[in-house]
Amino acid sequence: MASTSGSSIQNSFKYDVFLSFRGEDTRKNFVDHLYHALKQKSIETYKDDEKIKQGKMISDELIKAIENSKLYIIILSKNYASSSWCLEELVKIMECRKGFGHTAYPVFYDVEPTEVRKQTGSVGDAFAKHKEHEAAGKWREALKEASDLAGWELKSIANGHEAKFIQKIVEEISLELRFINSDVDGKLIGMETRVNDAVSSLETSVDDVRMLGIWGMGGAGKTTLARAVFDRISIQFEGQSFVENVREISKTSSSGLKKLQKQVLSDVLNDNNIRVSSVSDGKNMMKKFLHSRKVLVVVDDVDHIEQLEALTVRNWFKPGSTIIITTRDEQVLRAHGVNSIHGVNLLSKDEAIFMFRWYAFGKEIEIEGYKELSMQVVRYAAGLPLTIKVLGSFLCGKDEIEWKDAIERLKTIPLEETLKKLELSYDSLEQDYKEIFLDVACLFKGQKEDEAIQVLESQGFHAKIGLRVLKQKSLITISKYGSLGMHDHLEEMGKNIVRRLYPDEPNKHSRLWIDEEIEDILTNDLGTQATKCIYFYPPRGFSAEIAVKGLAKMKDLRFIHIYLEEDDYDVDNIVEFDKDSEYLPSSLRFMRWRGFPFLSLPNTFQGKYLVGIEMSHSKIVQLWEDGEEKVLHKLRFLTLYSCSKLQTFDLRLARNLEQLTIEECRDFVELHIPADHHSKLEYLTLRDTTLTNLHLGNTPNLKRLILKHCSDLVELQMPAESLKLEHLDLSHSELKTIHLGNTPNLKTLEISYSKIVQLWEGGEEKVLHKLRFLKFYSSKLQTFDLRLAPNLEQLTILYCHDFEELHIPADHHSKLEYLTLTYSKLTNLHLGNTPNLKRLILKGCYNLVYLQMPAESSKLEHLDLSDSKLKTVHLGNTPNLKTLKLIKCYDLVELQMPDESLKLEHLELSHSKLTNLLLGNTPNLKILVLKGCNDLVEFQMPAERLKLEYIDFSDTKLKTLDLGLTSNLEWLKLKNCYDLVEINAPIGCGRFKSFEFDKCPEHAFPELHLIAEPTDVCPLHSDNDSPKFLFECYYLEVSASSFGNLERLISIGLCACTNLESFSRSICSLQGLRKLTLEGSITEAPRDLDQLECLEGLTFTSTEIRNLPDSICKLKQLKSFKIKSCWLLEKLPEDIGRLESLEKLILTDCKLLQAIPNSICKMKCINKLHLRGCIQVVELPEDIGCLEGPVSRKQLPLSSEGDLKLISPHLFSCALK
Repeated sequence: MASTSGSSIQNSFKYDVFLSFRGEDTRKNFVDHLYHALKQKSIETYKDDEKIKQGKMISDELIKAIENSKLYIIILSKNYASSSWCLEELVKIMECRKGFGHTAYPVFYDVEPTEVRKQTGSVGDAFAKHKEHEAAGKWREALKEASDLAGWELKSIANGHEAKFIQKIVEEISLELRFINSDVDGKLIGMETRVNDAVSSLETSVDDVRMLGIWGMGGAGKTTLARAVFDRISIQFEGQSFVENVREISKTSSSGLKKLQKQVLSDVLNDNNIRVSSVSDGKNMMKKFLHSRKVLVVVDDVDHIEQLEALTVRNWFKPGSTIIITTRDEQVLRAHGVNSIHGVNLLSKDEAIFMFRWYAFGKEIEIEGYKELSMQVVRYAAGLPLTIKVLGSFLCGKDEIEWKDAIERLKTIPLEETLKKLELSYDSLEQDYKEIFLDVACLFKGQKEDEAIQVLESQGFHAKIGLRVLKQKSLITISKYGSLGMHDHLEEMGKNIVRRLYPDEPNKHSRLWIDEEIEDILTNDLGTQATKCIYFYPPRGFSAEIAVKGLAKMKDLRFIHIYLEEDDYDVDNIVEFDKDSEYLPSSLRFMRWRGFPFLSLPNTFQGKYLVGIEMSHSKIVQLWEDGEEKVLHKLRFLTLYSCSKLQTFDLRLARNLEQLTIEECRDFVELHIPADHHSKLEYLTLRDTTLTNLHLGNTPNLKRLILKHCSDLVELQMPAESLKLEHLDLSHSELKTIHLGNTPNLKTLEISYSKIVQLWEGGEEKVLHKLRFLKFYSSKLQTFDLRLAPNLEQLTILYCHDFEELHIPADHHSKLEYLTLTYSKLTNLHLGNTPNLKRLILKGCYNLVYLQMPAESSKLEHLDLSDSKLKTVHLGNTPNLKTLKLIKCYDLVELQMPDESLKLEHLELSHSKLTNLLLGNTPNLKILVLKGCNDLVEFQMPAERLKLEYIDFSDTKLKTLDLGLTSNLEWLKLKNCYDLVEINAPIGCGRFKSFEFDKCPEHAFPELHLIAEPTDVCPLHSDNDSPKFLFECYYLEVSASSFGNLERLISIGLCACTNLESFSRSICSLQGLRKLTLEGSITEAPRDLDQLECLEGLTFTSTEIRNLPDSICKLKQLKSFKIKSCWLLEKLPEDIGRLESLEKLILTDCKLLQAIPNSICKMKCINKLHLRGCIQVVELPEDIGCLEGPVSRKQLPLSSEGDLKLISPHLFSCALK
């Protein structure tokens, strides 16, 4: 896998790096040195004087080289801007960066970034000659864009030493290329074998809940293995949930286990609105809702039995469910009754080498000259994936001397000192990156990346590039949901670094995160200037007043996160502060506080460095007391959540605010944005407030506006121009009209649960050229014209019951990809020219009678026209269609499909008036449902081999069924197909009331369960006196080799008249059958059962059989024989003792059974004889206690009264009355 992914990436570009530079400034010095340094690291680099070939146009060659490069290094020197050639080159680079996501790095060589940005100083002098040039505008813009990118400045790195400067560039470029070239799958070394082993470790019983424990040391790959197993088998289940970081989340707060229970329920039930009030309530909910479905649940990183008792009690789940648990503690698994425990294997030598190469070199083979050094590292790592990742990333981009030095250092560090091993990567970081790493380790692990970036940037760090470097060096991970992650050993290492200078004096630590230590420091007023960050979850009952007063001495405090439990921030805990005491240090940059105890910020708090405030469940009424208007000039982020007393906010108090979020502040009535205030606000969210009107004033930088659940909002005054607005959500308001003004960059608009009838009033038709996503949900919208949003990609109109017209002009070349229009009054729809349409859903448009599909819908993959009044559907050319649903289209009489639907996988046409169906060429069809098509009399399966897995023809009038070559069929349902008389196929069934066919996994048994239900009439033979039955049949078989069994089963039910002799022959000729159940009004058992040589389980249930054939006694493999509620059965075969392999004989409610044959005493393997409700059996054979099998030497004497007494109840269970 690694080889494939690696090759595909490497072949997509010709060059790793493109160098853009001014030759007269740097060609023979800096650029030449940089070029050769990159080449020495096998980094394919383009430099114009090296690559341009004789006789070719230079401009064409340059354009191709730029397009075929992964990264760009732009050396911005004093005379760079004097060359129109360089400037055109730069424009092209910026185009590729924006259009294709390529990365560009500026190098400021003897120039300042500001000089490039503003074209001043030497850069301005160089650019002066182009001022009148027609391209001057785009050149200026390109220079500005380049100067804003993260890069390197010579004078600020390595004190201007070019050699060290070049070394740093090469190192970071090497890391970047490894990041680009490496593929995640390529690094899952040896995973296929490990997944197979883990899956085989699962309990084989399908009748029980399977539990698998994955156990091993930290860093050994438990979570990776669990995820791979989850991905492999999750498709088999009705619901799935992967619960990560159980240990960490459950210990974060008292609500941790509730959060995990909610995640499982939400994932499995696919319902994000689940509410869990307590752990006990969560247990009851899981028991109630999970018992009815087969689910797969993974709980990752468990360290206590209480976590499993809250999440994975076995009897909560439906049999067949699978639970996977990862942990470092084997005893936790044993205590929870997990019998299948899978130990994680470390990497083999070959696997470790392969993995190390990916991290150290970004490919499968090492760079020449590094083979022996690589082997030394791999031997040292001893198969631990974590060590291989960390050391490989550390050595990536280093030269041979640095490798040898690092390996020598490893030799002096004892193996058990894991923290010191990992610290090698930490030592290689620049100081800023070290600080970011320590913050993540101590404070931000598990938090969202963007939230951590806000806090880190408030402290002056370049957080985005810093986190990226940490990720490239495998010191952190970022999940697909954007959460920061870090291995436990790395976290411990970071915390150890913070604590080790003063291990017993936490008040001297730069970061505090241990609740007991913080409580002691605050309570005893031990704060010092050393503390910069606090992450505190106080114990219940902790005084909020102590918390705020204890912070005063921490003069250099920059970040606080305090989370007070609900009981600790009620009305009685509001702190009355005086005018003189200092409560919050003025050094504070970011404050995150749940349960803030003041009604406002303390007057003594200056807040001149404050960048971010997040308050929730707090009593704050206003920012400052007594009408004071102290301006927080650096405040950029403000979030106020569930602050029940907050009523107003004035934007003048935070003139540089970029993000404002006010949610669930239900007394909030006013946001004041002065008309003369030039706001820097970019993101504004107001949710669940009592705001009645909002005037946005002068907010030219606004990018995202969310006014959700503002149910009293009746007036919204948008700015005349919102040139940067991209996202607008006006859901759940009382707005009747909107005036969008000039919003040329609006991309997303959502209007749900609103009274808005149309986008524009008075016939005005402003065109939103950049609108890509538009959603109306349960609104009063009646019509929409696609010309108003010509570049719309996704249009969703759900439950807009008044909607009646979507206008798509025939001459309009639409970019629409996803159109969902459900439960509307739409009567007709002409799709016009929509060549990009991928998904069309018109479900629940009950009045839809006409649909004009485009002649070409080459990209359409999903089409759902269910619940419409369409009579005909002509698909046109739809070569990529995968899913077609026409459910409950009761008037549908004609479906015209293409001759070829090569990608169609799911076709559902239930409850239509179709009389015939020609599928055409559909080789990939997997699901076919024609249920309830009462008029369907003709169906022709394609002659080609199909992939059909599921067929439902229930309730149709088909007379013949030709299934063609359907060797993958797993389910066949033919319920109530009373007219079916002929099936032509290698598999199929006859006139069954219900036929379900299933292929079982290899470990299961071939099984037939046949239920006979008497009927008075045979539609085919009304005068026939033969017994008449309708059959319900469930047949489970292992492989295609026994498909002949199904042909034999067909003969059972070709009509309701049942010839008992042919019935017997059909059953007894089933090859390989190991389990047979006959149920219902069958009057005779099959006579030649001994032909079923492999039969291990035989069950008769509620039959009308009086005598069993002697052929049963010849079943040498029979282990289980059950006869239940066969009330007419009078006796068992006399030679039943010949069943030498029989282990269980179960007889229940056989009311007329007289006796147990004496031959039962000859059974060698019997271990369970169960008699219940067999009221005529009053005694057992005399020698029953002298069996030769597991119950030998056990006596069962009869009392003088003749009642049975059992001496060994664990061996026999008999109830005679």
